[in-house]
Amino acid sequence: MQQKKREHPKEKSMLHPRNRHRERYDFKVLIESCPQLSPYVKLNEYNDESIDFFNPAAVILLNKALLKHFYGIEEWSIPPGYLCPAVPGRADYIHHIADVLAGCNTGKIPTGSEIKVLDIGVGANCVYPIIGNREYGWSFTGSDTDKAALKAATRIIDLNPSLKELIELRSQQNLNNIFYGIIQKDERFDLTVCNPPFHASLAEAQAGTTRKLSNLKRQTAAIPTLNFGGQNTELWCEGGEQKFVEHMIRESRQFSTSCFWFSSLISKESNLGYAYKALVKAEAFDVKTIPMGQGNKISRIIAWTFLGKEQQQKWVSERWNKLP
Repeated sequence: MQQKKREHPKEKSMLHPRNRHRERYDFKVLIESCPQLSPYVKLNEYNDESIDFFNPAAVILLNKALLKHFYGIEEWSIPPGYLCPAVPGRADYIHHIADVLAGCNTGKIPTGSEIKVLDIGVGANCVYPIIGNREYGWSFTGSDTDKAALKAATRIIDLNPSLKELIELRSQQNLNNIFYGIIQKDERFDLTVCNPPFHASLAEAQAGTTRKLSNLKRQTAAIPTLNFGGQNTELWCEGGEQKFVEHMIRESRQFSTSCFWFSSLISKESNLGYAYKALVKAEAFDVKTIPMGQGNKISRIIAWTFLGKEQQQKWVSERWNKLP
């Protein structure tokens, strides 16, 4: 029996005001950008056009359509089994962290390719660099430990010539390092971004995927399908998000003058306390916590800098004030 049609708000008010995805998906327009999406768009139980978010192929094509329509990315794909990110959520991170930079620059977001951003764990999808470049013209360095992911991201860059020269990919050879081996001597980054592994073990990742699928289908999913949610290295690491972010903070202290703002997504609110303690121990000068929300999912960005006020002013004067 068809459910009564729901009244939807015109905008997703929890998303950042500059986020291009605040309005509901216009599938007619998206299909024009990506005709392959058409077979996956159906009327749901509320008589709304939608896709089956349980279907990885449908979700990948939706992302492909979003990236083409809103960001001019002609060719985009990821290998089977790799993380397929929610583009609106990734865009929110980029816009919120741009505001952090603006807060140090009399409210003006520094733009252009001279702004250097490091994406820790760029993945096969390369989405943060794509959105950051398209929205603000920033240039990116993306690092990852997964060679297959880097190969896939390289293919995306090669198939979209406008991204070449603006996104560089680097392999992290040591699984125990985050910034060591990636940030070179005398190299400067204005910002780092990261979507850290969420879970602490493979079993926890599988259980989390099962819950995600069950919520989407409103019924129990007996077999976890990791292909829906990403590779093991994308989903989990020893100690999970808490230990990863603590490690990132400790290591960032050694690169205190190499980067203006470090940042990371924090999915679990309970991990914030551990991050704050690590930041106090590392003697961060300033820390910002930025709430984000999409649908029923609430997360946040934590950003920190080791630069004092005079160092910040010098950074802005020497790097940002010379921008056109």
